[in-house]
Amino acid sequence: MPDPIGYRREVPGTQPPYLHPDYKSTVKRSPTKATIAVPHTLSEVTGPLWTKERVGSIADDLTVQDKERPLGERIVVAGRVMDEDGRPVPNTLVELWQCNASGRYHHPVDQHDAPLDPNFTGRGHAVTDGNGDYRFVTIKPGAYPWPNHFNAWRPAHIHFSLFGPSFVTRLVTQMFFPGDPLLALDPIFNGVPAPARDLLVSSFDLGMTVPDTALAYRFDIVLRGRAATPTGI
Repeated sequence: MPDPIGYRREVPGTQPPYLHPDYKSTVKRSPTKATIAVPHTLSEVTGPLWTKERVGSIADDLTVQDKERPLGERIVVAGRVMDEDGRPVPNTLVELWQCNASGRYHHPVDQHDAPLDPNFTGRGHAVTDGNGDYRFVTIKPGAYPWPNHFNAWRPAHIHFSLFGPSFVTRLVTQMFFPGDPLLALDPIFNGVPAPARDLLVSSFDLGMTVPDTALAYRFDIVLRGRAATPTGI
């Protein structure tokens, strides 16, 4: 059974492999047998439908979620969600999570010896508008150590989760910042084949910068198929 029109499979060599030995977690969780392509049915290519009414209150400004402003560099992260043919994807849920400016997540599992910010949860969500655009105001995350290998540090990054117009367009990925020297050393980033990994690096956007308030970074996201944004392995 062929895929329905508009839901083509990813181009080989554009997505990270299930097994990337330099990223040690993939050794334990990657499949040991060949994967099987499952034909899409109506249940995979329809729903869920997200609207602002269904999602409820929009939490797209992570700097005003508590009584006081969080510490760190305030930034704008914005872009457009598109399908593989460059058409905007409106009314789709975009979720974001990240660590704080010190490189620590607001989560009990994170025991990194860095201060927590009581005014920053690191979580937000938005729904794209009619042009497929989304926009967040947040704090630039810090780098943090992780136990993958000796003296390993994750570069500054933001996690994104998108549902798209159907279940098969579901995407979880990471956004990085331009010019970060840790990118060349990060096995997660480098697990994505070149040049597709460049799609994970945002670009500085002076036009979206808020004067006297926040620098801005553009991160466009393509769901599924040709030129799809790589998943976060």
